[in-house]
Amino acid sequence: MALLKDTGVPHHAPADASRTSSVPLAVDLDGTLLRTDTLLESLFALARGGASRLLLLPLWLRHGRAHLKQRLAECAPLDVKTLPVSGELLEHLRAQRRAGRRLILVTGADQRIAHAVADELGLFDAVLASDGTLNLTAERKRDRLVAEFGERGFDYVGNSARDVPVLAAARRALLVAPSPRVAAAARRVAQVERVFALGAPPLSAYLGAMRVQHWLKNLLLLVPLLAAHRLHDPAMLSRALLAAFSFSLAASGVYLLNDLLDLPADRRHPHKRQRALASGRIPIAHALVLLPALWIAAALLGAALPARFVASLGVYAALMLGYSARLKDIAIVDALVLAAGYTLRILAGSLAVRVAVSPWLLVCSMALFFGLALLKRYAELVALRPELGAQARVRAYRVADATLIAALGLASGCVAVALLALYPIVEPWDHARWRVWLVSVLLLFWIGHMWLMADRGMIHDDPVAYALRDRVSRVFGLIVAALLLTQT
Repeated sequence: MALLKDTGVPHHAPADASRTSSVPLAVDLDGTLLRTDTLLESLFALARGGASRLLLLPLWLRHGRAHLKQRLAECAPLDVKTLPVSGELLEHLRAQRRAGRRLILVTGADQRIAHAVADELGLFDAVLASDGTLNLTAERKRDRLVAEFGERGFDYVGNSARDVPVLAAARRALLVAPSPRVAAAARRVAQVERVFALGAPPLSAYLGAMRVQHWLKNLLLLVPLLAAHRLHDPAMLSRALLAAFSFSLAASGVYLLNDLLDLPADRRHPHKRQRALASGRIPIAHALVLLPALWIAAALLGAALPARFVASLGVYAALMLGYSARLKDIAIVDALVLAAGYTLRILAGSLAVRVAVSPWLLVCSMALFFGLALLKRYAELVALRPELGAQARVRAYRVADATLIAALGLASGCVAVALLALYPIVEPWDHARWRVWLVSVLLLFWIGHMWLMADRGMIHDDPVAYALRDRVSRVFGLIVAALLLTQT
């Protein structure tokens, strides 16, 4: 959990400390104490139970936002233990608690969620929250606090424009990562005692969430040109690169959606909990804006290419949506779907440049990437084994399955090597047979190396991401590229 940073703004300590300790401190939840929005978290928790459940939302909303929040809290409970907390604010609240100050959690979130968070932290003397009838936000929150403590009878910690009416009735204001507009509005209506500033997420956080480093996978769209010996054609190469960029944007959208659906699981994972969305470094709302923008940009770029390419892009997106929603939780099927996603890239490249690709090559791709998908699951099991022991699970796999997964994955990799070695015999590659055969031997070595690294616990997640950092894999890639691109 990344901690909030102080802004360096002077802290105006009250002259009378005893007076301050006698004034209750009311604390907002979403975006303030928590570095996330529990309403959005609940929506994705509902979607994880089946996309059809989202059809209930309009029915619940007809009875008001408070009722919607209540039904979401009941039907899609959150694991509050894993929700990211604003670290510096939490330490401040603990210090206030030790000084004897009364702390009140007051939030527009449903009372079920609010009480769960309060019970987990053990800091608050009272909880005021939405109750299924009253949506406790903005003016309604202000009126409730004034009724309880009187005008200027409380201090308030908030973060958003909806908190400004509450701040106007508070004695002093504390702000957590406010936007410049909210900070200016708060200073107009209240005495700001302290600002806990997180700052805007760095560009690297967004690029990491988009998995830009994985865009190299989309060079698979150039394979049809390579197989047809047409990489030297500038027009065809430019179309293939445009298709690869379009696929990269679409894939980034899929990664974001998958991370949103996987938030609870990622937060419990020893490595994935550091991801930008899981840790709260990027707000969920930002991802919800970025996700459709990526898909729209991918479609617009694809529109410059043949219609069949756009159709393949749509098939890929649908396949990955199915993977994120359900298929990733079905053993073996998940690996087959991932392999199909890679193979679909080769087919999409063929459609983009209107160059036929051999079914032999597609089957080889399926075998290779099926093995790598199983390698990913095996690596995740190995990474979790020291921490969770025999109880460790990854999706539908258990630690006891590791031996079988390794056997199946290695066998699939060897089948891919055999198919690649036979490829120049069944296709017109007579002049380059020895190069393909040498690549086959190198590929066999690399597959063995990757499985060895996974067994040693060196690969924590995606094997392709590890390969980009691994010196042996980089040397392997350079040699293979030189062999395949060298003119005869």
